[in-house]
Amino acid sequence: MAALSGTLLNAATVLIGGLLGTALGDRLPATLRETVVRGVGLFTLAMGVKFAIDTSNLLFMLGAMLLGGIVGSLLGVDARLNRLGESLQRRFARGSTSTVAEGFVTAAIVFCVGPLTFLGSIQNGLSGDPSLLSVKSVLDGFTAIALAATLGWGVLLTIPLILIYQGGLALGASLFVGLLTDLQLREMSAVGGLLIIGVGLKLLSIRDVKVADFLPAIIVSPLVVAAFGRLLEALGK
Repeated sequence: MAALSGTLLNAATVLIGGLLGTALGDRLPATLRETVVRGVGLFTLAMGVKFAIDTSNLLFMLGAMLLGGIVGSLLGVDARLNRLGESLQRRFARGSTSTVAEGFVTAAIVFCVGPLTFLGSIQNGLSGDPSLLSVKSVLDGFTAIALAATLGWGVLLTIPLILIYQGGLALGASLFVGLLTDLQLREMSAVGGLLIIGVGLKLLSIRDVKVADFLPAIIVSPLVVAAFGRLLEALGK
């Protein structure tokens, strides 16, 4: 159940935000969401630094980021996610006379296609720590208010999607807990911290870091730790 704690919180904030937004309509101040996003952005930077500095060896982090970034760039992860969002928008929302479909698709893209979804779900599944998904929940809650105020109750239809998709990622990650050492889990968390810093920079409009291209670094990091350990064994150290 711990692996789903962040997902359940996320679904709850979207529910509350969607209901409030539907009730408020167009009376929601546009500056409110911007203020919240900036505040969460600053907090996200601090959280990312906290995780990143916990690395036991900077070479682990450097190797994972370089290899993971290369893999992500070659696969075009960021571009693929963007195209997925655009494709969903064109397919389901175009030509609709109702804002319900548009509200659902737009919210689904915002809530489910992004680095925090993957980072938070993996962290929650591996360690039971829902802190990243808690940050995402705050953002999604206020975003749900803004979207529902503009597009209506279709935003609420994303809740089952969040539970299934995000919860599935967390449960899938939890299956690997027994296969990884404490050091590997620690380095995965540290690499995730660097990616979180990238998310914070983006939220603050400082730099549009293509964080999604570095997502493979989380998977690569335990492999780097294992390879480094084998190297030390071969050298007799």
